[in-house]
Amino acid sequence: MIDYLVFSLFMFVAVAGLISHVFGFPGNFIILADSILFGWYDGFKEVTIKILIVLLALALLGELVEFVLGILGAKKYKSSNKAIVGSIVFGIIGGILGIPFFFGIGAVIGAFVGAFIGAFLVEFLLEKNVDRAVKSGWGAFVGRLGGTFFKGAIGIAMIVIVAVSYLGN
Repeated sequence: MIDYLVFSLFMFVAVAGLISHVFGFPGNFIILADSILFGWYDGFKEVTIKILIVLLALALLGELVEFVLGILGAKKYKSSNKAIVGSIVFGIIGGILGIPFFFGIGAVIGAFVGAFIGAFLVEFLLEKNVDRAVKSGWGAFVGRLGGTFFKGAIGIAMIVIVAVSYLGN
């Protein structure tokens, strides 16, 4: 009975880590730390060191691909490096400010809108060209969206790996 309560706690924290992606946080590392604690609780019988190494590799892959997709999306639309930084900063701010709206879904919307606004504002202030700023903002939005979905898919895979490892034995 207690094992299933601990597993439920693991799942709760893992899902919280998954949700934290929207705010720009490294949610897969939250899932990894949660998995390490869960494995430690079980003496690493079900969630083995090999599984934890795979989870670490997946978490690193998720961060790398999110970073690369964010830059590629912005660069595809000719965003400057400063606009990319603006999109990251405003994406985090937008995610945090959006938390109270639409039962938390506002955080998702806020993060993506914030990425657009950040890139748009920085590009507009630098170039004084609305068309270029809109394209930069759109590129940041698309890059952020793709990166977040990919990293989220990796997070889901990590949770499934641990759940199957635990429940399958």
